Amino acid sequence: MKISRRCLMGLAVVAGLGLAVNASAQAFEPVKPVDFIIMAGKGGGADKMARLMQTIVEKHKMASKPLIPINKPGGSGAEALVHVQNAKDQDHTIMVTLNSFYTTPMRQPGLGVDSLKFAPVARMAEDTFLLWVHKDSGLTSFEQWVDHVKSVGDQWVMGGTGKLQEDQLITDFLNSNFGLKMKYVPYKGGGTVAKQVAGKHINSSVNNPSEIEGFYNAGVAIPLVAFTKERLDKFPNAPTMIEKGQDFAYYMQRSVVGAPGMSQDAQAYYTSLFKKVFDSKEWQDYRASKSLYGDFLSGAELQAYWKVNNETHRKMLAKAGAS
Repeated sequence: MKISRRCLMGLAVVAGLGLAVNASAQAFEPVKPVDFIIMAGKGGGADKMARLMQTIVEKHKMASKPLIPINKPGGSGAEALVHVQNAKDQDHTIMVTLNSFYTTPMRQPGLGVDSLKFAPVARMAEDTFLLWVHKDSGLTSFEQWVDHVKSVGDQWVMGGTGKLQEDQLITDFLNSNFGLKMKYVPYKGGGTVAKQVAGKHINSSVNNPSEIEGFYNAGVAIPLVAFTKERLDKFPNAPTMIEKGQDFAYYMQRSVVGAPGMSQDAQAYYTSLFKKVFDSKEWQDYRASKSLYGDFLSGAELQAYWKVNNETHRKMLAKAGAS
């Protein structure tokens, strides 16, 4: 069979393109286990999410090296932020974040952390918040709750994760807008907070659904109001704060970031990896069952999202007198 010169040139071009694509696809591969830092304690929403993602990656053999979850909850996430910022091997260090990604550097400028310098890998979801009480409180509506909390003043204790981060910001909102004087007690993780509600050691919480789901299913924890724009499918009897006359909705990012200084090839690798996780049936089922919102974001879109939320939280902290 005779092969023309033009055909040979075409084959050469195709072969060259194939090599180029292959080289691009393999521009970075981890050569050792990847540190997967969690800036919260065990049992909370961030911890559960990280360990599920690790499981999905392993089950479907999405990566050549394992992700190793490491909890660093100290200082409302300061421990994790400093650890990742100072990572010696930036291409093998990633972190699961929540909104303390914004607030902790603002509250603790001495850390020298700039959230916007972390590598934007993937936003996997936005988590939701509800107000929870123990069933034995006898409170079944938000109006009953407000009246009762007013009557007991600072004897009412709201528990939450960390200091001046998500849970306390919502608590401050409730105190300011409903004339309440709740006392706020911080814990290291949302799972611990949920246990405090179930054990009646605190009076209420604003846990994410994933953190308190077990106690809700057991009939122990009762949701009174949702801090979302619309009612959540899983909690149809919990009205939104907007229905209660307050133009307030609050969500928490569930994102994966890379260490500052991570190479572009490594960032592209991790973004591709977590897009596969996002598209998996397991992750989509988890999103639906845990009342998670938000589309997948990466790169410039994720950085733009961070900038908007950074300023939103700067204003919230200023209003709370914390900056």
